[in-house]
Amino acid sequence: MANDLTNSLVDRQNVLNNRYALSQAEHHLALGGVFFDGECVFTKQHVMAMFDVSDATIERYLSAHNEELKSNGYMLLRGKKLKEFKSLSNVTLMDEGNKAPILGLFTFRSVLNLAMLLTESEKAKLIRSRLLDIVIDTVAARSGGKTKYINQRDNQYLLAAFQEQGYRKQFTDALDQYVDANHWKYSRFTNLIYQSIFHENATEYRRVLKLAESDSIRETLYSEVLTLIASYEAGIAHELERASKQLNRKLTQKETEELFSKFEAHPLFIPLILDARTKMASRDLCFRDALHEKLSAYVKSVPEADFERFLGETSKSLEEQLNDPETLAVFKRLKDR
Repeated sequence: MANDLTNSLVDRQNVLNNRYALSQAEHHLALGGVFFDGECVFTKQHVMAMFDVSDATIERYLSAHNEELKSNGYMLLRGKKLKEFKSLSNVTLMDEGNKAPILGLFTFRSVLNLAMLLTESEKAKLIRSRLLDIVIDTVAARSGGKTKYINQRDNQYLLAAFQEQGYRKQFTDALDQYVDANHWKYSRFTNLIYQSIFHENATEYRRVLKLAESDSIRETLYSEVLTLIASYEAGIAHELERASKQLNRKLTQKETEELFSKFEAHPLFIPLILDARTKMASRDLCFRDALHEKLSAYVKSVPEADFERFLGETSKSLEEQLNDPETLAVFKRLKDR
């Protein structure tokens, strides 16, 4: 995660989409506010005092980042809601006026959003620093301190990994049967699959994730990426067999590489590849603080659903999943087919 949140919309949104970190932040930061309509809110006067900035500064940020702040909870009260808010005994509107027809309110989430934007405020800078610490601590605590294998906490991972192993065997068997012998062909053509999907060979991927030689690359891949790799492996195995039988001989290395090029250009894979690149680049930057430079154009903020998926109550470590009777029953059914 970038240390300067003021410059990165993606990093700001990754913080704000992590409800577990926000819950910890609300407890530890203790910013105050007023309880209204089921949540803690802040008037502009509250925010000006909190960050020690002027009304004009707040208005400038509201104008420059209106859509972002609104999407994270900033709201305008009118009519009945405004009347209800004004009736609260602990609310003082001061210069905002008791007769104002519209009143802007910040939720806790949008206050943090503003804190990550404000460059003029030392208090905002302190909140940003504390917030980053809270995010790091929360992700580490909820993932068991093993962000390298955070992909395995997804309840879809085991099934995707199991199925990919089967297609991997089809792929390697096809290389044995239909491609000329070459000591490096398994790693060579596996790297072609990696490069086609995420623009990195095995060595580059290991460097980005800081993996040791003993670490398995596939054990760090997200379920969607594993499923796409399995699709490649099954499809290429089929094409190798078809081409070899048409020629009535094994394929040369060059012919096999040309087959790969034609295969990856099929329109069927375009949306799947784009989705896999986006998920991989975005999640690795958010959860593992790992930037795939060749995929930087695909980085987006991680949606709230992904925080639930990898950090939520239903996410489990691989050991927990393997001890789950329901999971074991699924694998038994697959094995018995």
